[in-house]
Amino acid sequence: MIIMKTIKTKLVLVILIVSFAANGQSFTGKAIYKTSRKSNFKIEEKNSTISEDMKKELQARILKMNQKTFLLHFDQKTSTYKEDIPLDVPAPQLGGGNGIMIKTFGGSGNGSIYFKDINEKRYVYQTEIMGKRFLIKDTLPNYKWELSSETKNIGKYTCYKAFFTREVTNKEMTIEDGEAVEKEVKKEMTTTAWYTTQVPISNGPDHYQGLPGLILELNDGEQTIVCTEIVLNSSEKITIVAPNKGEVVSQQKFDKIQDEKTKELMERFKSRKGSGSGNVIKIEVGG
Repeated sequence: MIIMKTIKTKLVLVILIVSFAANGQSFTGKAIYKTSRKSNFKIEEKNSTISEDMKKELQARILKMNQKTFLLHFDQKTSTYKEDIPLDVPAPQLGGGNGIMIKTFGGSGNGSIYFKDINEKRYVYQTEIMGKRFLIKDTLPNYKWELSSETKNIGKYTCYKAFFTREVTNKEMTIEDGEAVEKEVKKEMTTTAWYTTQVPISNGPDHYQGLPGLILELNDGEQTIVCTEIVLNSSEKITIVAPNKGEVVSQQKFDKIQDEKTKELMERFKSRKGSGSGNVIKIEVGG
């Protein structure tokens, strides 16, 4: 009799484990994030022919370009993160006689997809630079998160604070007297995240992950990301597949290519000075 009870208990335990695994595989969701980013772009010309109103308009347009909406589709193991771009929105540019055109260059944008596999600790990032598509395959960053007992509510979710600090090198670009000047500035940057265990996946927007719950808000001093909506296990079918188009490179190699392309664009800008184009400035803004 005792043996029978033991066997029965083990059977129930096995059934519960199998049931949990099955539910885990079918657990899917969608999170919508709004992002905003600071811009280090400035125009500093002592004898500038650009009016103050035009400068303000340019700065406002760059600020708007840095305010975007992204979609995170996820299950317990994988996710895709990409910009939500309405089909009827034209490419951002200023024209019509005011002498300014803005185009985005590189980084996250139209067609860019960031795929994460949390279990295998890898990512695949599909993006473009000047019309050429790249497929970056590398290992997920290992962030040294410090967990805090501090909490706050974001919507209906209770969130906990986590943070880490690291040294970063930022490149600041200015145009001084018609010349493009690039400066490297090293500084310590603290990234602060708010995550909820009510959505029990170790994931978040962009490349961020590694916490015991979904990240709903994040600030790294340059960028702010806030989740505005979460939909769990909806009737909408969510298929998560890694992107597969583009030249395969590592993150290190892609960073080098991006740096070279940025310098190439700056050289193009400088070559236009004095070419008789008048008060026309074309600015390529990096991701």
